[in-house]
Amino acid sequence: MKEVVIALIGNPNTGKTTIFNALTGLRQHIGNWPGVTVEKKEGELEHKGMRFRVVDLPGVYGLTAYSIDEKIARNFIVQEKPKVVVDIIDASNLERNLYLVLQLLEIGANVVIALNKIDISEEKGYNVNPEKLEELLGVPVVPTIASKGEGIDKLKERIAESLDKKPPIVEYPNFEPYIKKLIKVLEKDEELTRQYNLRWLAIKLLEEDSDVRAIIEKSKMRDDVIKTLIDVFNDLHKKYDDIELALADERYRIISEIAKKAVTKKEERITFTEMLDEVFTHKYLGIPVFFSLMWMAFKFTFDVSTPFSDIIDAFFGWLGDVVGSSIGNDALASLLRDGIIAGLGSVLVFLPPIAFLFLVFSWLEDSGYMARAAFVMDRVMHRFGLHGKSVVPMIMGFGCNVPAIMATRTLEDEKDRILTILINPLMSCSARLPVYALFAGAFFMGREGTVITSMYILGILLALILAWLFRGFIFKGQPSHFVMELPPYNKPNWRTIFGVTWTRTEKFLKKAGTIIFATMIIVWLLSVTGPSGYLGSNALESSELLAKSWVATIGRALEPIFKPFGWDWKAGVALFFGFLAKEVVVGTMGILYGVGEESLPYALASSNAFTPVTAFAFMAFVLIYVPCVATIGVIKQEAGTKWALFALLYELLLAYLVALAIVLIGGALL
Repeated sequence: MKEVVIALIGNPNTGKTTIFNALTGLRQHIGNWPGVTVEKKEGELEHKGMRFRVVDLPGVYGLTAYSIDEKIARNFIVQEKPKVVVDIIDASNLERNLYLVLQLLEIGANVVIALNKIDISEEKGYNVNPEKLEELLGVPVVPTIASKGEGIDKLKERIAESLDKKPPIVEYPNFEPYIKKLIKVLEKDEELTRQYNLRWLAIKLLEEDSDVRAIIEKSKMRDDVIKTLIDVFNDLHKKYDDIELALADERYRIISEIAKKAVTKKEERITFTEMLDEVFTHKYLGIPVFFSLMWMAFKFTFDVSTPFSDIIDAFFGWLGDVVGSSIGNDALASLLRDGIIAGLGSVLVFLPPIAFLFLVFSWLEDSGYMARAAFVMDRVMHRFGLHGKSVVPMIMGFGCNVPAIMATRTLEDEKDRILTILINPLMSCSARLPVYALFAGAFFMGREGTVITSMYILGILLALILAWLFRGFIFKGQPSHFVMELPPYNKPNWRTIFGVTWTRTEKFLKKAGTIIFATMIIVWLLSVTGPSGYLGSNALESSELLAKSWVATIGRALEPIFKPFGWDWKAGVALFFGFLAKEVVVGTMGILYGVGEESLPYALASSNAFTPVTAFAFMAFVLIYVPCVATIGVIKQEAGTKWALFALLYELLLAYLVALAIVLIGGALL
């Protein structure tokens, strides 16, 4: 069966991901675009005996190639020449979305339009006529409501029907003579004619596009093209000060004419989105609403996930007993039971809370609330010297710091970007959650949600304070202002939510199967061996034997550092290995305390190694001290070695000071 490549494109927040998921189902894979770390999603679609490879291009407003996302989208269409480009446009914001449509037609793309969110458009009092729009643009237009799955089958049909169709030409009356003059010269180069849409090259030359200028530099018609271009510019500059701006005005004039004919406006109505925004983005109510929703998210997560965690806990306990009793060799039985099964079980027991937290966050994102959260927090962050765009990477940091730090690439100013990178590890990523859950369950039973929420708030407060200090002493100057677009609220699409939840949970599982798995084996090995050799599996049950192990040697070397906090050497070892991945802290403690997942909270509570105050300080230390290896790596990649070392040092110092303050103040108060 022949494979046909089609591309999905659209402005941000148009429902592109929902349509991609609806078209491809579970037949998707995710990677990075070559040479960059921007996410690349591909999937497969079969329809009427044809197989389509669906490539999801980054969400963009245009194809001017100023940003990495725009370059990726434009290069894919120009170089890969997909058979069809499906442009998802927001019917409730038609005029802005049509700008991308015109640019796609300029490039020679065979466009099919998914006119999405027509329900929201009607709610806002706009009636968009798809047939009229199709007639005016000359490309197929399919009305869809992606959140309900409406119009998807029709969209598949129109994609199949549109293969090999010739796209219409958009004419710009004020520039046509000049475009044609340039095309006449360009078409003398057979190589250019074979590879590119000459009309697009001509338009981009008028806009002084640097990438297209580079293409022309290699052309055998270079001198003639440049000579013609100089003549054209001489004429155009008599009419326009800025030719690029004049071309943009020409596009908007055409868009305005199309909108007048295709859109009927009804009476003004207050929409559902506007009503909700009265509360969620309120100057005073917005922030308490945000923190209340975060608290409810954690409360829901732990209340609902507990039975699932119990099942996983029981399974690993049973598996460890069966494997341990079935193998005669003591060392091998201990490795499997106490090292691998107990270690992995200690981490995987937190799979349900992590999955449910991702589920809640995905729901909030899909509903449109997360953009409001960013908007509400933006007002606060600006006062602390952070750029408005810093809000999005910081919220992403609640899931994982690695993609969050990569997301800082959207910040144009280098000072703003480095500042956002440096404070991002203070956002509590999901890897810290198992540690919070363990200690909150052991020392704050019945108040787990409140205690865990306090860790997230502590991280945000420290990030804001550090940002203010860094802005004042290192990155002097004011951050630039940022205008944020708020998408309308959506009825969440469960297929999309489950898809996103699974993608994020899968990353945790992969980490559990690689870094955590390897670390657990190392911790076990260092626990059952020591300077005197193999101590036997009893070392995990006998404190006397364990005290002779290598792991105890490491712990004692670290003990003086943590002595002011009252933590024992086992806590020091857990923090030491937690540098690889924060989940390892829990697994290491499971091995060192020689108990299963279910008994670990009780073992900690009865060990006398922690009190509620020192346990809270330990959680704060885990929140702040060195981020995982992957995060340090991405800081080095994005900001350089100097800032990666700076992040390491300041976080270690900050973690120590904050934990010490908690112990001293908490000890004095209680």
